[in-house]
Amino acid sequence: MAIPTFQDVMLPIMKFAEGVESRSVKESVEHIEKLYNLTDEEKQERVPSGRTRSVHNRVAWAFAHLKKAGLLESVHGKRGFYSLTEPGKKVLANNPQQIDMRTLSEHPGYYNFRGQGESVSETVLHDDIKNADKTPEEIMGTLSSQLDLQLADELLESIYNNSPTFFEFLVVDLLLKMGYGGLEGSGEVTKKSGDGGIDGVIKQDELGLDMIYIQAKRWDKDSTVSRPDIQKFAGALLGEGATKGVFITTASFAKPAVDYAKSVPNAKIILIDGLSLAKLMIKHDIGVGTSNIIRIKKIDSDYFEEQ
Repeated sequence: MAIPTFQDVMLPIMKFAEGVESRSVKESVEHIEKLYNLTDEEKQERVPSGRTRSVHNRVAWAFAHLKKAGLLESVHGKRGFYSLTEPGKKVLANNPQQIDMRTLSEHPGYYNFRGQGESVSETVLHDDIKNADKTPEEIMGTLSSQLDLQLADELLESIYNNSPTFFEFLVVDLLLKMGYGGLEGSGEVTKKSGDGGIDGVIKQDELGLDMIYIQAKRWDKDSTVSRPDIQKFAGALLGEGATKGVFITTASFAKPAVDYAKSVPNAKIILIDGLSLAKLMIKHDIGVGTSNIIRIKKIDSDYFEEQ
């Protein structure tokens, strides 16, 4: 069973709080996990930012909306604990089949919260609810991922518009930015050429005793790196007496190529395809810059701890 939306868990959370003094978010998360028979994988799924588990995030947002509607309230002096309010008890007494943002809008406090004190038309409210299966963090994370995919396409297009030599320097820059080498002048593009040759080298220590050899192929995105291409690279590594190699391309790898890279004896060959390359460039700020920053603030719990 899929992880329920934050609107789906509103009614179960209220029923779980019925008849007891209080419930914690942690207890409620565990209750929802059991109620919906979530698998271990679903329990561990995280929001795109990776900060919190998805099920915990949705339960927390359900609590936030229920509080705004006045159906739940925080328990004074017990952080993370909530209890049913009198209006909340009255709602449950009517045996509702569902509680969501539409039903919450019947409560003045929540209506003002959603409309920010202004009138909200039924059409706007309906569209708002229809698209609100995910929490704000999940929506922002999804949008961020979509923007990154678009940016990845733009990065690859920019690489295609430059020379193969430019790509070789880019690859070395990226690996150095990722922390490989770490010494000034520890990475360089080689002068060697030819199929199966070495396009770049990174020294991982000051004396150059541990080396990473690089093959960089700026190919069309619809192209595929085959097993023979990896075999040639493995042969070049053998010729250098090397044990570490990185094969980076703007294209993709055929399965036989991937399988062969894993089977090369006495050498570790890492394959990075076009999409992975673009994602690494975005992560390590190679060829990209920040155009906008959205600051998301949260409560500083330590500040409110009385000494």
